[in-house]
Amino acid sequence: MIAAGDAVLVLNAGSSSIKFELFEARDGAPVARFGGQVEGIGAAPHFVAQDAAGRRLADRRWDGAAAPADHRAALGVIIEWLDGVLAGRRVAAVGHRVVHGGPDLAAPVLVDDTVMNALQALSPLAPLHQPHNLAGIAAATERFPGVPQVACFDTAFHRAHAWEADTFALPPEFYDRGIRRYGFHGLSYEYIARTLAAEEPALAAGRIVVAHLGNGASLCAIHGGRSVDSTMGFTALDGVPMGTRCGQIDPGVLLHLIGTEGMDVAAVQRLLYGNAGLKGMSGIGQDVRDLEASVDPRAAGALSHFAWRVRREVGALAAALGGIDALVFTAGIGENAAGLRARICEGLGFLGIVLDPALNAANAPEISGPGAATRVLVRPTDEEGMIARHVLALLQRSENA
Repeated sequence: MIAAGDAVLVLNAGSSSIKFELFEARDGAPVARFGGQVEGIGAAPHFVAQDAAGRRLADRRWDGAAAPADHRAALGVIIEWLDGVLAGRRVAAVGHRVVHGGPDLAAPVLVDDTVMNALQALSPLAPLHQPHNLAGIAAATERFPGVPQVACFDTAFHRAHAWEADTFALPPEFYDRGIRRYGFHGLSYEYIARTLAAEEPALAAGRIVVAHLGNGASLCAIHGGRSVDSTMGFTALDGVPMGTRCGQIDPGVLLHLIGTEGMDVAAVQRLLYGNAGLKGMSGIGQDVRDLEASVDPRAAGALSHFAWRVRREVGALAAALGGIDALVFTAGIGENAAGLRARICEGLGFLGIVLDPALNAANAPEISGPGAATRVLVRPTDEEGMIARHVLALLQRSENA
């Protein structure tokens, strides 16, 4: 049973980092208290933590053998620090972001052995994320025996898509075997949809394209708070280019790389997931700030391609919605890269999208130009907060069952 003042810990384990946020249950809702991350796991680990107001409370680096070498050790660092700030508060549940839930796991679930086995079977579909998500669950289960572990899925928000949106043009048996378009970043899109519904119900009831642009990037068409279509498909490789991932690519290229270039599947996977996207195109890296500051023409080309592809997908998703009432930018690039936002919106005047340059440069919450038919918004996302809400709701339902 969740009591007032109990803590809910949320973990978001990536390929080389663990983000965490600690929430306090208050009147059935989560209130953020502390957060941070261990980044650079396996290379140069760096632990930072701050309170809900953003005040830095911890900042630690390691040298040599003392550094946490894996996710289990990194979680130990986080828990040791949290022990000092919990002040006797009980950790009543741990929520986890899990990238892929497959065709069957379409809502947050309590994790048991059956769920873990099902999620492990999906690891080849999200090799950069799923194994580390599951490592976080295993480490938290060991550290908090008997405490409910709740998995929340990036694919769940998209499970109501029409068949036409999710199928590939393959014989039906492939769809039945789970080879279909799933969509990702669902926790982010769900948070944006809920926030807009609370702020502006009339707008939220309309046709919205949300651009979640970060190291991982995708776009989602939302109508009445429900996902209609997404740029990502069977895996998190699809759609627009990303920091190190290629985005949409002609399947014939893959056949050529394997059949003619002599690359094996592992080499192709390394290329598409780790050495493509902004990093591969620029030869510099995936940080947009570095690329914008560079005089290397490859960096400029990578940014131009990124903006072009995002712009094209805005138009495609507007078509899927039958029109567009608002475009929302979120995540690291979407919230902060004013120059890229401007380049993406160039040429979208036919959709009623016109930016106010001064508002855009200021990263204002609304950056539409005066009289623009389609509103353009900038909103922070909060996947951890969305997970905490799901954890409390699931445990409440379990208690009332």
